[in-house]
Amino acid sequence: MIKNTGLILALDTKDPVQAEQWAKIADATGQMIKIGMEYTYACGFDEVRRLAQGRKIFLDLKLHDIPNTVASAIASLASVKPAMLTIHALGGQDMIRAARRSVDEHFSSESKPILLAVTILTSMNQENLGSIGISVSPLEQVLLLGKMALAAGADGLVCSPHEVAYLREQLGDDVVLVVPGIRMADAVADDQQRVMTPIQAHQAGASWIVVGRPITRAENPAEMAKQIIHELQG
Repeated sequence: MIKNTGLILALDTKDPVQAEQWAKIADATGQMIKIGMEYTYACGFDEVRRLAQGRKIFLDLKLHDIPNTVASAIASLASVKPAMLTIHALGGQDMIRAARRSVDEHFSSESKPILLAVTILTSMNQENLGSIGISVSPLEQVLLLGKMALAAGADGLVCSPHEVAYLREQLGDDVVLVVPGIRMADAVADDQQRVMTPIQAHQAGASWIVVGRPITRAENPAEMAKQIIHELQG
């Protein structure tokens, strides 16, 4: 088990005013914020850069294209200075190597983001994998992709909480494991298939957990964030 598991607050909204309000919750508790496709596509990179000022950003765009295009995209993200950046492991080892080179070339040593490879989305289960021709279990596929991505230069992985303990056992303590699919014990799973509570993910070995709706939809989002942080620390 990782001694300290960090909380990342997901700003899943198209509204810059709402995003700023949620970001201030993270500011008050010293947490990182996640900016994903929804906010980036709706508001544009000027807004992303504005929101990122003075904050630690997990920029979750899941880049997935030919190697040269992904490398060029990463070079364009240097002005945002994300603390973490995602690519998709299904892009393959050549794409991941190109992403690694681009990060090393276009970011200073002080601003270099943690390069994370997304393995299998938390909305995917065995049936979903079978529909795209993958016959192995989600656990087997995640390990296959994870080993390949790390060998090609990724610093860590984004994975379901259900794979964390196994990946920690197989890959060791130094690999960064960032885990979405977090729900409170009494909550519905929404569109997620493979979920866990914050404390379960911590005990399984998550480096960071990404929490959105359980905080942002709470009656008191700030108090819910504090409650989760307390659980992780306690």
